[in-house]
Amino acid sequence: MISKALKTALLAVIILFASCKEDTKTTEKLMADNVLLQEWTGPYEGVPAFDKMNVADVKEAVEKGMDLNLKEIEAIANSDEDPTFENTIVAMESAGKDLNRVFTYYGIMSSNMSSPEFREVQAELAPKLSEFRSKITQNEKLFQRIKAVYDASQKTPLEPQAQRVVDLTYKSFEMNGANLDTEKKKRYAAINKELSTLYTKFSNNVLHDEENYVTFLTEDQLGGLSEGFVKSAAKIASDKGKEGMYAITNTRSSMDPFLTYSTERELRKQVWENYYSRGDNADEYDNNKIIAEILKLRKERVGLLGYDNYAQWRLQDRMAKTPENAMNLMLKVWPAGTARVKEEVADMQAVANELGDNITIEPWDYRYYAEKVRKKKYDLDSDEIKQYLQLDKLTEAMFFTAGELFNYKFTPVEEGTVPVFHEDVKVWEVTDKDSGKHIGLWYLDPFARQGKRSGAWATTYRSYTSFEGEKNVLASNNSNFVKPAPGEAVLVSWDDATTFFHEFGHALHFFSSNVKYPTLNGGVRDYTEFQSQLLERWLSTDKVINQFLVHHETGEPIPAALVEKIKNASTFNQGFGTTEYLASALIDMKLHLADPTDINIDKFERETLDELGMPKELPMRHRTPHFGHVFSGEGYATAYYGYMWADVLTSDASEAFREAPDGFYDADVAEKLVKYLFAPRNAMDPAEAYRLFRGRDAKIEALMKDRGFPIPQS
Repeated sequence: MISKALKTALLAVIILFASCKEDTKTTEKLMADNVLLQEWTGPYEGVPAFDKMNVADVKEAVEKGMDLNLKEIEAIANSDEDPTFENTIVAMESAGKDLNRVFTYYGIMSSNMSSPEFREVQAELAPKLSEFRSKITQNEKLFQRIKAVYDASQKTPLEPQAQRVVDLTYKSFEMNGANLDTEKKKRYAAINKELSTLYTKFSNNVLHDEENYVTFLTEDQLGGLSEGFVKSAAKIASDKGKEGMYAITNTRSSMDPFLTYSTERELRKQVWENYYSRGDNADEYDNNKIIAEILKLRKERVGLLGYDNYAQWRLQDRMAKTPENAMNLMLKVWPAGTARVKEEVADMQAVANELGDNITIEPWDYRYYAEKVRKKKYDLDSDEIKQYLQLDKLTEAMFFTAGELFNYKFTPVEEGTVPVFHEDVKVWEVTDKDSGKHIGLWYLDPFARQGKRSGAWATTYRSYTSFEGEKNVLASNNSNFVKPAPGEAVLVSWDDATTFFHEFGHALHFFSSNVKYPTLNGGVRDYTEFQSQLLERWLSTDKVINQFLVHHETGEPIPAALVEKIKNASTFNQGFGTTEYLASALIDMKLHLADPTDINIDKFERETLDELGMPKELPMRHRTPHFGHVFSGEGYATAYYGYMWADVLTSDASEAFREAPDGFYDADVAEKLVKYLFAPRNAMDPAEAYRLFRGRDAKIEALMKDRGFPIPQS
């Protein structure tokens, strides 16, 4: 005879068992029905099913992915076993695969293929994703296990990569409030939730202004513009329902050439104002109040951890270590940059006067008259250079460089064998030139379109790790070149070609990774731009110039005299380039060092630039209301200076190649480049890695020399 209590207990077990079976069935059905959650199948160790992704699946997939990941985390946190590196840290490194797959699609829909429908889902999910992250970083049991492994490793160190993962994991949890008391943890999580919503709104506001402020021209307003640009503008206007007109879109790739060549000064002013007022139009898409709120919340959040300001908290694990170090570097270069701007403006004003243009140089004139100065001083015409800068040939040049330095071979993948999310996307297989070993796939999405964020960037869909067997790399480069009219070559500026090489440098950093654990693929922000900035240098090497810079119509190589002019003009307009960048980096840092109480963003930007002595003839590269690096997330917040920090390393490392017997293609230096600067990713301290490559720390002198600035006396 069974007692009533036992019957009740057995019934509970039966119900629980039935419930678990039901949960399993539901999960299995969801995984089968929702393509975003499914394991990747097909060739090349499995690839994302980009051709089947659908916005309608996003919410369900993200929510299920978070649920599955939290269950994995709970299992680790509640383990009965004593915490070890394997059952705690390695288990965490292995968790979250379902959600990672979902986020690959999510990233494409956010950056490459955004739509109003997706933005609605994104806004709804942002606070949920923030809560999800807080549930992990504030899991007390999990943190105690991490801390136990960390404490043990301080007494008995693990092998280097394992120790680095432990150190980074512990530091990350500590920086995100794991040591706070219950009430402070609650507020910390609430702040993150609020910020996630604000970041999404900020991004979508900028995207709105990029999509909706288009300048349409008539045929009599095309003065100065190249034939290729005009044909492309006509096609864009036609696609927007404005047959017979010409569209200048509100993106850098369209704005920049227009301001450089258009003879229509009033239209230059209109295009300039559209571009630099993104997020700052005093309407429902205005970002100024959002920025003020972000700054307040960031300061409050780090205050819970005992920091005086956001910059202090953010920079502790970067190469700069402190905001003072970052500011010191920027302020060493700033005076030289602004002094050069004065010289550039004087040259431009003189040319304007010679031409009888009764004007005073304004920001919308800078590119136009700088181009005329370039022609006068160096007999160098940017449009002439563009005739030799074809996108297809530049792609081949990058592959050549990757072959010379990294021993990689890029082979086009037959169309239709690997799914893509848009017909413009092309895919290549990456292999080792000698052994034929498969390394990964490279996706290229080159052209601007509706729903694609502006700029250029690199990303991975799958990163290399070896702790669960070697994984191949799926990496992508994304640009916003203006798509040409059918049959026309894609011709780009020297600056755009440099950016193309830069972003490819990020891809090579992904492909050359030789790390065991996923965490080690993360970067130190003021270091990860170094590798990509360094790769820019190969664009101007003789081997690339002589083989790949050929005229798009005749196939003739670029004349040696034109190459000589390009090299002679290498420091031309460095005042503009340095100052517009540094203005953004300094504003980023100063905003986060300021008291955000009652801050007026527009006033702060204006007054701070005045105090710095910002020349009135040019703007910041990214004005605060559309500074996505800093306010659409936290990746570059108080870290935009990192490009300059990385550029010091770049200039210094370039000298190592220049001094080598075979220059930029010296095999010994290239081997050290891959071994110490690319392959380790974040598996060792960046400063140590650089010293292993160079034999010493980097020096600022090479940077100043590269820019043609006076070298400061020690």
